[in-house]
Amino acid sequence: MSFLFWYFALINLVTFSIIAVDKQLAVNQKRRISELNLLLPSVIGGALGSGLAMLLFRHKTSKESFLLRFYAIIVIQILILFGLYNFGIIKF
Repeated sequence: MSFLFWYFALINLVTFSIIAVDKQLAVNQKRRISELNLLLPSVIGGALGSGLAMLLFRHKTSKESFLLRFYAIIVIQILILFGLYNFGIIKF
């Protein structure tokens, strides 16, 4: 339990930071972080940090292709959690 708590806290903090850095690079018109590198941390558990950063910094919120992939990641993660819960693998 403790490991998972710290893992999700750290991955969400890292993901939040990556979005913040990319926003700063965009403002300064410098070379940006690829969308793959922005979405990958969300896939491995950083969706909450990514979503909060997108809202806070208003970054990538108007790019439909990015949002579609981001929402797909969230839906897949919810379906996985639902399946794991239904099969009794995890309990809340």
